[in-house]
Amino acid sequence: MVEAKHNELTAQERYVIEQKGTEPPFSGEYDDFYEAGRYLCRRCDAPLYRSEDKFDAHCGWPAFDDEIPGAVRRLPDPDGMRTEVECASCGGHLGHVFLGEGFTPKLTRHCINSLSMRFVPVEGSE
Repeated sequence: MVEAKHNELTAQERYVIEQKGTEPPFSGEYDDFYEAGRYLCRRCDAPLYRSEDKFDAHCGWPAFDDEIPGAVRRLPDPDGMRTEVECASCGGHLGHVFLGEGFTPKLTRHCINSLSMRFVPVEGSE
């Protein structure tokens, strides 16, 4: 079996993506960021989220109320209280998803580490 090729990660990115860590709240580059584009997995470049699904949940991490179809897997978190989301392509840890909070009509909040993603602007946006 051939192992998938992944992007090089910093020690901090490896901690979050590979060891299921969490970046400190309000520290991520995409927390207060609202440009038009797509958010890709920092490890494998798979598309994860669209900017039109991003909203300000005032939680300290980027929040989305939807994912690109098939982009993430939801898994029970070891703490038994939350649901983890990981990249469906490479299994990298992204963050957690919470349901029923009422932030948006979709009643879904993907709370995602900025270190797990990289942003790509939409072609033609300024």
